[in-house]
Amino acid sequence: MLDPVATLSVSNLVLRSKQLEIDAVRHLASRAELVDVVGQLIQGLQRERGASGVYLASKGQRFADVRRKMVDEVVLLETRLREVFAEHVEPAQGATAKALSLMAWALLGMESLAALRSQVERQAMSAHDSIAAYSHLIAGLIELVFHVADAAGLPSVSRLLVGLLHLVQAQEEAGQERALGALLFASGTGSEAHQQRVLHLIDAQERSLRIFAEFADPVLRTRWDQQQLAPSVAQLERLRRTLCVARPGAVLDSDLSDVWFDVCSERIDALWHLQVDLVKQLRADCAARIEEAQQDLQDSKGLLRGLRDNPPQRTHAVDRFFDMALAPTAVAAQPGGAYAGEAASLLDLLQAQSARMSTMEAELDAARRTLNERKVIERAKGVLMARLGMNEEVAFRVLQKTSMDQNRRLLDVAEATLSLPDLAVALQQGLRAPKTPSE
Repeated sequence: MLDPVATLSVSNLVLRSKQLEIDAVRHLASRAELVDVVGQLIQGLQRERGASGVYLASKGQRFADVRRKMVDEVVLLETRLREVFAEHVEPAQGATAKALSLMAWALLGMESLAALRSQVERQAMSAHDSIAAYSHLIAGLIELVFHVADAAGLPSVSRLLVGLLHLVQAQEEAGQERALGALLFASGTGSEAHQQRVLHLIDAQERSLRIFAEFADPVLRTRWDQQQLAPSVAQLERLRRTLCVARPGAVLDSDLSDVWFDVCSERIDALWHLQVDLVKQLRADCAARIEEAQQDLQDSKGLLRGLRDNPPQRTHAVDRFFDMALAPTAVAAQPGGAYAGEAASLLDLLQAQSARMSTMEAELDAARRTLNERKVIERAKGVLMARLGMNEEVAFRVLQKTSMDQNRRLLDVAEATLSLPDLAVALQQGLRAPKTPSE
C-alpha cells in the first residue's frame, strides 16, 4: 500500500484537483439523466391527475378510457425512475444524504399510487382530494429537482438547472390549473375557493416563467414568447375569465371541460417541449465541460512531465516560488535560470486553477441567490400556514401585500417572518410589520 505522505507532491495535487473537476461534471451529467426521467414522470402524473379529476367530477361520465391509458403510461415511467434511482444509490455516483432521502420520499409516494388509483377507479374519493394527493407526490419530485439544481457546482450547468427548475415549477402550476379548472367545468358549478386557487396558480406561473426567462438560453426564451401568440393562448384567457368571474354556485357549462383540458394541455405541452430541449442543452453542456476538463488534464500532465524531466536547481526553485516579486527575467539571468520558464509555467498553472475556481464561485452566486430566495419564501409561507391555518395562496398574498405596502422586497418580508415570532400575527391583522434589527 502506498504511503500517502510519500506520494504527496504539487503535481499530484494539481492533477487530482483536475480529476475531481471531471468527476464532478460526470456526476452532474448523471443527475441530468435523473432530472430528465423525473420530469417525464411529473408530466405523466400531471396528465393522470387532470384526467382523474375530470373523471371524478363528472361522476365517471368523462375521461374514463383516457385516464386508464395515462395510468399505463405512468406505470412504465415509474419503473424507469426506479432503475435510475438504483443507479444513483451506488457510491460512485456521489449522491448526497439529502438526495437519497428525497428519493425515498418519491418511492414512498409511488408505492401509494396503486391505492390512490383504486379509489379513483371506484369513485371512492372527491375530485379535489385526488388532485391534492397527486399534487403532494409531484411536489416531492420537484423538490428532488430543486436539490439537484442547488447542488450544481458549475456556473453554466447551474444556470440551466435553475431555469429548468422554474420551468418544471411553472409546468406543475399549469397542470394544477388544468386539473382545478376541469374539475369546476365538469362539476358544472362555480366554487370560490377553487376559483381563488386558479387565480393564485396563474400568478405563480408568471413568476416561475420570469425566473426561467432570466436563466434560460435566449433561443428558448424567444420560442416561449412566440408561443404566447398562438390562438390557443387567447382561447385559454377567455376560458379563464369565464371560470374566474363566475359567482360561487353559478352554473358552468360542463361541455367546456373538454375544451379547457385541451387548451391547457397545449400550453403544458409547449412548456414540456421547452423542458426537453433544456435537458438536451444540459447534457450537451456537461459533455462539453467533460471534454474541456479532460483536455486541460492532458495539457497539465504534459507540462508537469516536462518539469519532472528537467528538474531545476533547488535554490532557484525556492527563490521563484517564495519571492513573488522576483521577475522571471531575473530568475533566468541566474545560474540554472533556463528553468525559470518551466517553474513559471507551474506557478501559472496553479494561479490559473485558483483564478478559475474564484470566477466560478462568483458566477454561481446569482443562481444560488435565486434558489435561496425560493427556499426562504416557501419556508415563510409554511410558517404562516402552520401558525395561522392559512392555505398556500392566502399565505403568499399576505407576504406579497406586506411587501408592496411597506415597499420592501418579498425576500426581506419572508426573512422577517421567519426571524420574528410575532410577525405572523401582525401580518394577519394587517399591521405594519416590525422592522428587523438590521434596519
